[in-house]
Amino acid sequence: MNAEKAPGSHITGHRVSTFRRKLLSWFPDNGRTFQWRSEGASPYLLVVVEVLLQRTRAETVRAFLPSFWARFPSWAHIATCDVNDLGEALKPIGLWRRRAPPLRALAREMVARGGHWPHHREELELMPAVGQYVANAILLFIHGEAHPLMDASMARLLRRYFAIESVKADIRYDKALHAVAYRVLSGGNAIKANWAMLDVAAMYCKHRNPACQSCPLRRSCAHARSVAVSPATQK
Repeated sequence: MNAEKAPGSHITGHRVSTFRRKLLSWFPDNGRTFQWRSEGASPYLLVVVEVLLQRTRAETVRAFLPSFWARFPSWAHIATCDVNDLGEALKPIGLWRRRAPPLRALAREMVARGGHWPHHREELELMPAVGQYVANAILLFIHGEAHPLMDASMARLLRRYFAIESVKADIRYDKALHAVAYRVLSGGNAIKANWAMLDVAAMYCKHRNPACQSCPLRRSCAHARSVAVSPATQK
């Protein structure tokens, strides 16, 4: 009986290292600028932004953040507010009825913990407003562990670049995607590599009309090469 191959094992180490190298070369001069990416950003800011980014574009959060941060500069400020007031503050980014109760519950949990995050995923995911994505963000930013900020855009970039045929509609359970993402991050600079993947996906590898011709990964991307040689492009 043949042993089952690990997800993504057909992707060579050279291909993964090429992807990482191009990303990290491109990012310093071309990546997007956000308040939460500034040097010295507080743990509170780093995590609360990741909660706000759920199902919300980064540019929307960027425009919204100054007013929110001025009103809620710490977990304690969220924890002690009225949930309706918090919902009112969250209206500009949508889904405010769904966001406000778990965000306030998380803030109260953090106040009770003295601002200290658990170190283990299992405990993190028991906390309000913390699923796989936010848990990965906490492990990445707070504890310095290499975990992917896997959202739909990063998943799309990895699928296209490495020609990954996903069998799971829910990216949280797509073993091949996560396996490749962890291989990319294992080479170091995990935070910048995450940001670079998110930025290339947002700027070039769009869901509709991807800008393959100007993408910094085009020469080694499976999708870009397939588009370049497709019959439609040869007419």
